[in-house]
Amino acid sequence: MSPESGQSRIGSTTQYGTQALEEMPAMRVRDLSFYYGTRKVLEGVSMDIARNKVTALIGPSGCGKSTFIKALNRIGELETEVHITGKVEFFGQDIYSSRVNLNQLRRQIGMVFQKPNPFAMSIYENIAYGARITGINNKSKLDEIVETALRGAALWDEVKDYLKKSALGLSGGQQQRLCIARALAIKPKVLLMDEPCSALDPIATMKIEELIHSLKNDLTIAIVTHNMQQASRVSDFTGFFNTDESRIGQMVEFGPTEQIFNAAKDQRTRDYVAGRFG
Repeated sequence: MSPESGQSRIGSTTQYGTQALEEMPAMRVRDLSFYYGTRKVLEGVSMDIARNKVTALIGPSGCGKSTFIKALNRIGELETEVHITGKVEFFGQDIYSSRVNLNQLRRQIGMVFQKPNPFAMSIYENIAYGARITGINNKSKLDEIVETALRGAALWDEVKDYLKKSALGLSGGQQQRLCIARALAIKPKVLLMDEPCSALDPIATMKIEELIHSLKNDLTIAIVTHNMQQASRVSDFTGFFNTDESRIGQMVEFGPTEQIFNAAKDQRTRDYVAGRFG
C-alpha cells in the first residue's frame, strides 16, 4: 500500500516542541483490550514504552505477551480478524486510526521474531530488500545501507567477505542478528523483539543482549522474554502479565526493572520473578 491522500504520517513529530518531544514516550498504551475474532486475549492493558529504553514483557505462556507486542505494530491482524478497544499511540498518533498507512507504520515499528527467518537469498539482498521496496536502487546507496545495518547488528566483520552467499548458511545466532540488521536497514524508531534468544545457545544469546544494550542509544526496544535473568539484565522497565487463567491478558504490574525484581508491589509478581510458579 502506498500512502494515500489524507493518511497519517506515522511517527512525524514536527507538530511537537522540543521539550514535549523529549518527554513523550515512544508508545503509549491506554486500556487496551484485544480480540482475535470474539476471543479476548488482552484486557485493559495500560503502559508507556519509554524512548531509548528497553522494556521487557514477562509472564507464562499464553498470558498475552506476544499478542500485546504484535498489537504495537498491528501485525496481529495479518493472522486473522482482530479488533481492539482502548488506544495505542506512537509518538502521540493513534496507530489504529483508519487513516494510518500500515506499511509506513510497520517500517517505523520493526519486528524480530522468536525463530530467525532470513529470506532464501544472499546476505546482501536480505538487508537491501527493505530499501529496494521503498524505491532505493542506487548500488552505492544500497551498499551503504547494507554495511551500516550489519555494523549496527554487530555482524559486519563476520560476513563482509560473504555478502553474496545465502543467508541460510549462517549459524542460528548470526541469522537472528541478520534479521535484526534487516529491521535496522529501514531505520525504525521502535524495535519489537518476540523472544529473540529462545532458540539460541548462551554465547549467541550474550551477543544479542550486548546488541540490545548498544541499540537503545538510537531506538526504543520492547522485548518479550521467558528468561527472568535476561529481563533483569537487558531492560530498564518490565511489565508482568497475569498468570491467573480466569483473568488472562491483564497486566499485573509495570515499573522500573529494579523495582519489579527487587521490590514488586504485587505478591504474584514477587512469586513469578522468584520462580515460585509459572
